[in-house]
Amino acid sequence: MSVLGSLLALPGSILSFAQQVPTNTASQTTAQTTTLTQPLSWQQIQDRFQQSNPTLRAGEIGIDESRAQEITAHLRPNPTFNAQVDQLTLFHSNPYEPVSNAYPNITFNYLHERDRKRELRTDSAKQATLIATSSQADLVRTLSYALRSAFVQVLQSKAILALTKENLDYYDHVLQVSSDRLNAGDIAQVDYDRLVLGRVQYESDYEAADVNLRTSKIQLLQLINDRTPVDQFDVVGPFAYSDDLQPLDTYHQTALSVRPDLQAAMQTIEKARIDHRLAVVNGSTDPTFGVDAAHQPNPLNSYIGVSVNIPLRIFDRNQGEKQRTLLDIDLQQRQADAARAQVFADVDSAYATVESQLRLLRPYKNKYLNLALSARDTISFSYQHGGASLLDFLQAENDYRGIQLGYLNLVGSYLTAAAQMNQAVGREVLQ
Repeated sequence: MSVLGSLLALPGSILSFAQQVPTNTASQTTAQTTTLTQPLSWQQIQDRFQQSNPTLRAGEIGIDESRAQEITAHLRPNPTFNAQVDQLTLFHSNPYEPVSNAYPNITFNYLHERDRKRELRTDSAKQATLIATSSQADLVRTLSYALRSAFVQVLQSKAILALTKENLDYYDHVLQVSSDRLNAGDIAQVDYDRLVLGRVQYESDYEAADVNLRTSKIQLLQLINDRTPVDQFDVVGPFAYSDDLQPLDTYHQTALSVRPDLQAAMQTIEKARIDHRLAVVNGSTDPTFGVDAAHQPNPLNSYIGVSVNIPLRIFDRNQGEKQRTLLDIDLQQRQADAARAQVFADVDSAYATVESQLRLLRPYKNKYLNLALSARDTISFSYQHGGASLLDFLQAENDYRGIQLGYLNLVGSYLTAAAQMNQAVGREVLQ
């Protein structure tokens, strides 16, 4: 049962009170008469997010592109073919024999890559795919925080809307009782007028809560790329906090093992090492083997030949690339250290926020909520029977409204902080 549900189930709660009295807010519930689709759970929202979010879909295309580059990196050099005809005598003494001395020849050449250049290119491309996959997982981690925050915002807005409606119904009941007392001469006209004016605040609360709920749904629909009308879209889930926070070091260790951005940083170091080995072997010479065949006029006639072409490595033109890739290894190691430090900072910050919210929530649940409800009902009963002043009643009603609203906002803040903790750790550790 949600915390709000628990609150509403308390003896003498405003919900049970509201059920006993007629309401005059039919016009305010018109929007809720629209047929709703089946409310979506958090897991269903996540599934739709994974399937439909345009940013995630674009990231998946990036992974496919990286896999395509693996194919390119694994290809061998193509052989070359050359064909020519030489010694054409266009101005021969016999104009009918311009090709009598023609010299046709064909040549095949193939570049042989030494020192596992192709294998290293392939390893580098595969490592790039792993980095792209980890980066995609990190994108999911980051956007999931926004998704979870939007989902919590909808739940919080629904809870506040229900609270404002119940407050308004309760106040309308008090107005009805006060109207009877006015007709019986038990209260003055000015006191009744002040009560009527006090209804404006509850009406404003209800309208503001309704707008906030619609805005929250729009933001959530945008993240899952859904065109369902706002009035037909709804979500369902527990709007409550959990007081089972584990030791901080547990979250540290989990984050170090699963955070995708840290994994991407470590994979980038390995890719830098492969790229450096590739830069070293790229400095070696690769021979080109050739086979040729030709036909010459007598006395040689037809013949074949073979050749080997070896570039002379007088100048090492790869020195700069070797140095650059060697420095890149150190660069990526430093960036991995920064990513690891960021993991600790994120977890520590999120943990402190969750702890702070829990410290605020505990007294609300154990004391403040029951006190506010008891004080409101007691003073309301006394006021309706002439035992308390109008000022006391208004103050008690305002205190109750503030405590209830503050509690719902704290629960929403806790759930948002839990989402921040999940983002910091890299997976869901708090609900």
